[in-house]
Amino acid sequence: MSVDLRQKFTFLLCGHAQTGKTSLAESLLYTSGASSRLGKVDDGTSVSDYEDDEKERKSSINLSVLSAEGKGYSFQFIDVPGYLDFVGELYASIRAVDFVIIVIDASSGIEVGTEKAWEIARRENLPCLFFINKVDKATTDFNSLVKDIHDTISKETVPISVVENGQVKGVIENKEQFADAYGQIIEKVAESDDALLEKYLETGTLDENEFVPALRKAIVNSKIFPVLGGIATEEIGTQFLIDFIRKEMPSVAEALPRRAKASDGQEVTIEPKGDGDFAAQVFKTVIDPFVGQLSIFRVFSGTLAANSEMYNVNTQTKEKVSQIFSLEGKQQLTKDSVSAGDIAAIAKLKDTHTNNTLCSASGKFEFSPLPFPSPVYSASVKPKTRKDEEKISSALSRLTSEDPTFRVGRDEQTKELIISGMGELHLHVIIERMKRKYGANVDLGTPKVPYRETITKPVKVQSKYKKQTGGHGQYGDVWIEIEPLERGKDFEFVDKIVGGAIPRNFIPSVEKGVRKAMQSGILAGFPLSDIRVILFDGSYHPVDSSDMSFQIAGSMAVKKALEQTETVIIEPIMNVEIIVPEEFMGQITGDINSRRGRVMGMEMKGKNEVVKAKIPLAEMFKYASDLRSVTGGRGTYTMQFSHYDVVPQRIAQAIIQQAQDAKKEE
Repeated sequence: MSVDLRQKFTFLLCGHAQTGKTSLAESLLYTSGASSRLGKVDDGTSVSDYEDDEKERKSSINLSVLSAEGKGYSFQFIDVPGYLDFVGELYASIRAVDFVIIVIDASSGIEVGTEKAWEIARRENLPCLFFINKVDKATTDFNSLVKDIHDTISKETVPISVVENGQVKGVIENKEQFADAYGQIIEKVAESDDALLEKYLETGTLDENEFVPALRKAIVNSKIFPVLGGIATEEIGTQFLIDFIRKEMPSVAEALPRRAKASDGQEVTIEPKGDGDFAAQVFKTVIDPFVGQLSIFRVFSGTLAANSEMYNVNTQTKEKVSQIFSLEGKQQLTKDSVSAGDIAAIAKLKDTHTNNTLCSASGKFEFSPLPFPSPVYSASVKPKTRKDEEKISSALSRLTSEDPTFRVGRDEQTKELIISGMGELHLHVIIERMKRKYGANVDLGTPKVPYRETITKPVKVQSKYKKQTGGHGQYGDVWIEIEPLERGKDFEFVDKIVGGAIPRNFIPSVEKGVRKAMQSGILAGFPLSDIRVILFDGSYHPVDSSDMSFQIAGSMAVKKALEQTETVIIEPIMNVEIIVPEEFMGQITGDINSRRGRVMGMEMKGKNEVVKAKIPLAEMFKYASDLRSVTGGRGTYTMQFSHYDVVPQRIAQAIIQQAQDAKKEE
């Protein structure tokens, strides 16, 4: 069915976990007639939560694309999880929609997921509608909660639903039925338009034919944020919501134009037109067990037909389009074409990934990448068996392509395979999927800290390697001076040989031996760092000297020098930026001190305080969980490597003892 863009709506359902987002999605599908039954999360029968782990946990883990078509209108919406561990799904979806519905549990009120959804929606300048769910709870005071939203989230919120004694009586737009409530929001609507405000100040009221379009204009321009209520599991308030979306929320035709960057660097505006040039962006990649890779995209302009061709701007390749799918939870329904406002998927594109811009062959512009947050929680991964080891690489590769907030890497020093995500729950779900989908069983552990060893004072030593075994022997003789370098300089080899004391062709051999010896220090076996080695004298034998003999001499010289100097363990120190509400500052600064950290500065950022600190990496592995616990989920942080510094003696002794114990067990 072809739908006018003015009656085509693309939106997002988001908010805190367990507020009833998926239940509202089910209610929208059932009330609109898109679904023949009202799915239930607790029964595992919802269209949206179709993965096995979602059914087991009774909560969303992945975004789900859903559609509902009624008489003359079309809804396409995305249901995203509310747990912060899966916040990447919210970031992925935010640019694929034209407005946001933030769902709030009436008995729980404003929670951290509410604030996060609001923050991301406003950053993208999207219109927002608040839906207060479960208004039948005994503890519910709808009007009090509306006031909390007004005072805490935005003073531009306006109650639209009328809820009394846990029942939704109607909407304020019905002037005759709710005259008192109707009068209360006229002033807020008038304030959104200078001409209307002037008239309102003169007459004290607005005509209905002025009020209704003014309300809509204010909502579309994000000057007013409406609040509705209902009970999703019982379809109460759902029809009001559908009607309100159709009458007051921005359609695809009225959505904000998308901005892109042309090949010459200039900014261009992509208008939502069905007859314009095709323009789309991939916001999600899914590995389907039957069809392979699915690239999910939002069309911003133009039309794309099945069995055609399109251009990937990022990879500069042409992609053949065979089938196009409309997604209905886990179902994939084939479509002849898609146009502006549609969310769709294409299977088995060769060179297309999340964030890529898709357009017609003539397109020479690119949408900016989605701003996914960086992972904050890491763990080491070990296969349970050799058979599992063979499956890990493929499984992790597929999982990283699906989730940009999930990263995989191997630590060059510790040789551990490290996975990183948004929290402990995030990584546990990843591990469960590795087992369920790909048959890879692994154990999670705390990553090893890449400690290093260095020296604190210079020393000169001679090392002579001489071995006679009959025939040609081995002979290499070196004098080196080893001295500390400033932090971060790693290693420097200086050749000061004069007069041919050591032939030029053997100098690289000495350096090779030195570098080999530096792979393992004498305290706990950690690599040596921040050291300068000066080769200043030596001798050779015209017959017995060789590449190997000078390698061994160089290695022996370093080990001998370490025995004669002072060696310490150094650890990575991280630059940490923590953003928390001001009321948690006392706990945060105290916690930083307990982690051997130093606060380097503080500044206000909106309603939050930004704390900049330097903290040892060894103290940060569980910080994501600890910060959420301390701040009720309202704190966030980022972390980057700063420098290496000396480990305190007490802690160094424990590290050395641990290394010795581990060596005994080998």
